[in-house]
Amino acid sequence: MNRREFLSVASVVAVQPVTLCRASEARRPIRALVLVDFNGGNDGLNTVIPFADARYHALRPTLAIPRDQALRIDERTGLHPALRPLMAAWHAGECAIVQGVGYAQPNRSHYRAQQIWHTASEANEYRRDAWLARFQASQTAPVHPASAPFDTRSFTTSCKAAASAIVANRAQKGVTVIRLTLDGFDTHEHQAARHASLLAQFADGIASLRSALLATADWRSTLVMTRSEFGRSARENDTRGTEHGAAAPQFVLGGAVRGGLFGEAPRLDALDAEGGLTADVDFRRLCATALDGCWNVDPATILGRPFEPLPLLRA
Repeated sequence: MNRREFLSVASVVAVQPVTLCRASEARRPIRALVLVDFNGGNDGLNTVIPFADARYHALRPTLAIPRDQALRIDERTGLHPALRPLMAAWHAGECAIVQGVGYAQPNRSHYRAQQIWHTASEANEYRRDAWLARFQASQTAPVHPASAPFDTRSFTTSCKAAASAIVANRAQKGVTVIRLTLDGFDTHEHQAARHASLLAQFADGIASLRSALLATADWRSTLVMTRSEFGRSARENDTRGTEHGAAAPQFVLGGAVRGGLFGEAPRLDALDAEGGLTADVDFRRLCATALDGCWNVDPATILGRPFEPLPLLRA
């Protein structure tokens, strides 16, 4: 598989696992990286809910999740009730939530924003090579794709297939990389039920992945990260939906993850000019975390400049 073919797997199709060899086998035990894309722009405020902030309820008279329905993770923050299947990982200290993930001068075009995320580039920089493709190009070892595509009839089915692939690839030297997608997050109208359904699919799927990998002792060596091209507007619109936004929270899960809530709470009194949340954590720090944790490589060699890995992995 060449670099162009790998880009199509990593950034478009993403239904086959790909094994990328490590720069070093000496440090962390991560042997599988699962990237989950929330395509369309996930509404972070109704995913990780600042229920104690009166501005949240004022900005969303019909969409705000009531305080008594949020799954509390601290005294001011809760998760959407559809995410209940993730609470086992949260209570086990295996779920990290990084708030305010984004970048400067955010682009609100789906295509362009996804391109920025997948290539780990600046808002005004145009690249065609995904950051994982650049890492692969820097290695001399071959890529080993799986022999058959995933069954993508449902996200949970895909997660079960991912678990099977991780177990099957255990003997391969390197890190198995799998990209899963969940479509439908562009919730411009009648958001509530649709968003709840999508979050439930995500939570059910990841819970099934975790359960399967706990049973085979592979969860400890698996790292799951979510991505979405942007968040949504803080204020709901006239059709009970939200518009394209900017920063949003992202999930990082795994048996080696240091769980908890990371980053600053959303500043609803300091929105950007288009009503989106401002970024506190550059998304490339998540890329750096994966590069450092999975392959023990200097992220700057792939990302083009230094980005500090987030302290999300146990030694």
